[in-house]
Amino acid sequence: MLYQIATLLLDVIGGLLTGACLLRLYMQWQRVPFSNPVGALVFALTDWFIMPLRRLIPPTGQWDISSLVGGLLVQQVQYGLLWLIAGGAISGAVVPLLATFGLVRVAISGLIGLLIVHAILSWVQTRSPMSDVMGRLCAPLLRPVQRVVPLVGGLDLSPLVLLVLLQIAMIVLGHLQAAVLTGALQG
Repeated sequence: MLYQIATLLLDVIGGLLTGACLLRLYMQWQRVPFSNPVGALVFALTDWFIMPLRRLIPPTGQWDISSLVGGLLVQQVQYGLLWLIAGGAISGAVVPLLATFGLVRVAISGLIGLLIVHAILSWVQTRSPMSDVMGRLCAPLLRPVQRVVPLVGGLDLSPLVLLVLLQIAMIVLGHLQAAVLTGALQG
């Protein structure tokens, strides 16, 4: 019971911080200004953690590697704590690999969330700063799919197709993670 509660709390806190780090990285990569409600939230959640890392790992071109490293460190701490709570049931050497899986899982989940919010905002035709930010963040993801999937009766199905592809990626990732855990438990 304690392990389940700890897992839930660590998943929520770790997912939120990791997602904010990854969103910060993605917003910088897409050159989305941070002077909007989404950017303000991302900075509020990550500045305390990323700015000290940035002194050690300076940005390189468009990439703020400190945001990526920050997200990976959060996942490393999350899986390290879970490993300690579980009493070291598996080899500690597997924890960095699980943290990497966790980082990719949070990235995919974040993209799914962005697409869902973008789709909902596109239905209500709101012209808000949030709608503009979501549109700018989702456009590079949707563009390749829109080249392949034609409009159906004037309806853009590319968000639905991309959501299905991301769900498939999440399933494959889950199977890979289960295989790693099974191998670690048997080894």
